[in-house]
Amino acid sequence: MTGAEGVKTTCPYCGVGCGIAAAVQAGGSVQISGDETHPANLGRLCSKGAALAETIDLEGRLLYPEMGGERCTWDTALDAIAQNFARIIREQGPDAVAFYVSGQLLTEDYYVANKLMKGFIGSANIDTNSRLCMASSVAGHKRAFGSDTVPCCYEDLELADLIVLAGSNTAWCHPVLFQRIAHARKSNPRLKIVVIDPRRTATCDIADLHLALRSGSDAALFNGLLGYLHVNGRRDDAYIRAHTEGVEAAVNSALVSVPGADAAALQCGLDATQVQAFFDLFAATEKTVTVYSQGVNQSSSGTDKVNAIINCHLLTGRIGRPGMGPFSFTGQPNAMGGREVGGLANQLAAHMELEIPEHRARVQRFWQSPVIADKPGLKAVDMFRALGEGKIKAIWIMATNPVVSLPDADAACKALQSCEFVAVSDCVRHTDTTAYGHVLLPAAAWGEKDGTVTNSERRISRQRKFLPAPGEARPDWWIIAQVAKRMGYTHAFNYSSPAQIFNEHAALSGFENDGARDFDISGLCGLDEAAYDTLPPTQWPVVQPGSAGTQRLFGDGQFYTPLGKARFIPVTPRDPRHPVDQAYPMVLNTGRVRDHWHTLTRTGKSARLSSHTYEPYAELHPQDAEPLGIRQHDLISVTSRLGSVTLRAMLNDAQLPGNVFVPMHWNDQFAAQARVDALVHPVVDPVSGQPESKHTPVRVSAYRPRWHGFLLSRRKLALHDVSYWARARGVELWRYELAGETQPGDWSAWARALLCAPKDSENDRVAWIDYLDRGAGCYRGARLLNQRLESCLFVAPGPELPSRSWLMELFALKRALTNAERNSLLAARPLAAVEDAGATVCACFNVGRNTLLRAIQRDGLHSVEAIGQRLKAGTNCGSCIPELKALIAQTVKQCA
Repeated sequence: MTGAEGVKTTCPYCGVGCGIAAAVQAGGSVQISGDETHPANLGRLCSKGAALAETIDLEGRLLYPEMGGERCTWDTALDAIAQNFARIIREQGPDAVAFYVSGQLLTEDYYVANKLMKGFIGSANIDTNSRLCMASSVAGHKRAFGSDTVPCCYEDLELADLIVLAGSNTAWCHPVLFQRIAHARKSNPRLKIVVIDPRRTATCDIADLHLALRSGSDAALFNGLLGYLHVNGRRDDAYIRAHTEGVEAAVNSALVSVPGADAAALQCGLDATQVQAFFDLFAATEKTVTVYSQGVNQSSSGTDKVNAIINCHLLTGRIGRPGMGPFSFTGQPNAMGGREVGGLANQLAAHMELEIPEHRARVQRFWQSPVIADKPGLKAVDMFRALGEGKIKAIWIMATNPVVSLPDADAACKALQSCEFVAVSDCVRHTDTTAYGHVLLPAAAWGEKDGTVTNSERRISRQRKFLPAPGEARPDWWIIAQVAKRMGYTHAFNYSSPAQIFNEHAALSGFENDGARDFDISGLCGLDEAAYDTLPPTQWPVVQPGSAGTQRLFGDGQFYTPLGKARFIPVTPRDPRHPVDQAYPMVLNTGRVRDHWHTLTRTGKSARLSSHTYEPYAELHPQDAEPLGIRQHDLISVTSRLGSVTLRAMLNDAQLPGNVFVPMHWNDQFAAQARVDALVHPVVDPVSGQPESKHTPVRVSAYRPRWHGFLLSRRKLALHDVSYWARARGVELWRYELAGETQPGDWSAWARALLCAPKDSENDRVAWIDYLDRGAGCYRGARLLNQRLESCLFVAPGPELPSRSWLMELFALKRALTNAERNSLLAARPLAAVEDAGATVCACFNVGRNTLLRAIQRDGLHSVEAIGQRLKAGTNCGSCIPELKALIAQTVKQCA
């Protein structure tokens, strides 16, 4: 759909599914804005979405097929995949091959991959990185509702009087929904917010109550709530009798395992008055939405946690009506679409069940396929374990980076290294995973392909192409179909467009359905190319042509179980499978940061997004750091039984003592040793197969290199003789944080070898300036090209180094450096006239910490609104507002 503002498409980041308008300018640049007509975001964008135009250049792109590290033709690459898969299937059987796919794929891509594997190869060995984030929700929904159905919609957030955010740092992970909640709170004085999270995250900025519970104890809290509701007469018995089954077993289990608020407080490590306040608030508030995300799902008992939450809503009848219900916020843009087409190893397409013979026969009839998978395939962790054991001989990885994101990630490296045949489809040439590919296939990226995605509220939206595919990049559906044809399945994969695939997907959803299955978009079947192109955002189910879709489900009290009733699930809270001990006394919790996404392949290209968090870090409580001799910004080692990472220490009393938080984004392309999932044990939920990513026993120790440093360079550099490095994009430069265990004998020679080009000595346009304070152990050197700063290096014995922001301003100069500026560079101090902006707080408008502090202190800007009016900080996505408030409070307190 194209309008005056450009092509309307959908953001490729989280599961909010924000609408975007992308306008290609006359010079080829792209202007990104929020689509004000899209019901998910109504024009709002987070920092990541707003910076999308900064991530679509061709630097680092995989543009041509490769085999054995050499460029080849598409025919050669596709033949190699088809022939190797066909040979291994012939010799070893269909379960000797696998696909590992992604929530970054479009629904049409997902559909074709699932059809090929389950209906034509005949194995269910197709799983997705969504297994790592949302599988426990899927399993919990199916146990309770008989189907993987999200009953709520985003409007319920604005209609609720109580929103419980459990294991969801919404402010950073779903910022647009956080802003919707924040606005709802302003307009509805009755609305209360409860945050349940071991960390005091940015989301707590709007919370009336924060329950910093013990890691992994969510099920105990909600079991305690269930028992409290039962004992205090807060059951909706009419609803329970008419629409549910199994209530007594669930209630009895809750009463036995967590007998009262005091027991819940004890098991969760909480103050009893806080727990009582939460229970009273939930009991008294009919219009309650419980939002949950990775903090609940990523657990070895994640499915039980999901059902413990759902039980509380079923007991009070708070489901299917406006402003109430359990609400899973998905992590990826198309995790929901992947679930619709059966992208998980234990599913069939269109929400049909692999274990039910009638469902298998129905799908096989519809596809007219020679076979159909008759048993569940291997889930993600088991798939890579089987790969390492040699049971899987060939794997095709699409649009994901499992060498970074899987638990026990080093084992995934070894598995791929030993695998007979590895194909990787990606848009990025160098990832930790493409290094293991025998065949690499250049996939079209966001903005270059057409299809659909489904967001957290079941809303199907179009992703539309607004850029030409570069080089020889092709859409994933085309690549998969070409391989299928070469394997002899031309008749079933002779697609000419994504619209054709979508129509088949829609037709299958309604095939022999008659209301028996929740997922039904048969009302969208038969769209021609023009209708598909203009398809508006629509919530499924869509049964009738022309229907506007369905806002929320289960309002009629009818569910998809055999009896048509929702099922209570008895839950017995379980401790994490790997408890802490004397050798590994702390709990590692992994997650996302505000401005980055997954493994940095997209957001790592943006200087703006890299300005707020530019280095991998570990956040821990000061009382844990003090006895270890760890100070703010020291380098530390975090070690589990599986491995170790080196990170920057961030001391913060928002972290529970005994816990350490590490972002999951960094990898070998951006840091020396920061792949944190290499530390995570491959322990999974027995029902969902989702890994335990929030509770890994670790120990923390100080890391004491002999020197620390940083360098800024207009060129990407090959580092040597450093034991620690982390790289981030800056404006027209690269930023490196460094440390070393070996100190060079001649710093000047070492710096020149690192920063200088081979023929610098012959180039009269190049100049070198440096300074060494041998006694203090400090060194500074800079390379100038045409008298402009081209690169610089700063070294000191400890992590106390000059601010980088004013140096970056020197790089931004379009003129030669003055003598005063050269001297200031070597003196490591900005000129008096230069105001150092400091570390970035607002990424949307590049507003630094020092700029904000000066405005608060000097200009008396003591409110977020005043700062927004003067500096714009906090006026776009709003993700920095908690930090702005903290700076104001800190400054006002110091001045009092």
